Amino acid sequence: MRPMSDMWMLPADFSSWQWMDFGMVYMMWAVMMAAMMLPSAVPMFMVFARVCWQRYPVSHHLNVLFVLAYLLVWLVFSMVMTWLQWQLHGLHFLSPMMENQNERLAGAIFIGAGIYQLTPWKNDFLQICRTPMGFILTEWREGAYGAFSMGLKHGSICVGCCWAQMLIMFAVGVMNLLGMALITLLVTLEKTAPGKSQLICRMGGILLIGWGLGIILMG
Repeated sequence: MRPMSDMWMLPADFSSWQWMDFGMVYMMWAVMMAAMMLPSAVPMFMVFARVCWQRYPVSHHLNVLFVLAYLLVWLVFSMVMTWLQWQLHGLHFLSPMMENQNERLAGAIFIGAGIYQLTPWKNDFLQICRTPMGFILTEWREGAYGAFSMGLKHGSICVGCCWAQMLIMFAVGVMNLLGMALITLLVTLEKTAPGKSQLICRMGGILLIGWGLGIILMG
């Protein structure tokens, strides 16, 4: 354990951010995105690996390219989250310890994420994420370039499915481990629970909207 005075904290004034601050925040988001999204993507990785094993005598490099491309999309998304965090610090919605300081903003984020859960766009992206073999059959491309492009496309679909849920981290506190665990659980259940995706998605949306309203009304 280190004393608080020795710990790295973001400058209170967003105009005082240095390159090291941006780098540290980006690395934090990159690790968080990988940790939160990889568990839900395992079924897709397994289906891709099985199909590659059936089609090619040596396919390990294709599996690696597919996973790396998938992660690359989330690494780019982490840049967006870093920029958003910088802006929220500038508006004083986040403290130097990356905790939310504005209950109305927190409530609005919950409500917005909940509403997105109920939209057709969310449902369309989710259905693709839930059917790995369907994605493979419709999007299959041969060779190393094909594996990489398929990984990029699947990663983009996952971003479309889960971007609003990731914003909840700004509402609960960027470094909130319990928040990370609950969002990861929701994302994984939506994508892997047999026959329950729409129910889980809608229940999650209603819960998030109610939570957001509760925060605003009690604030």
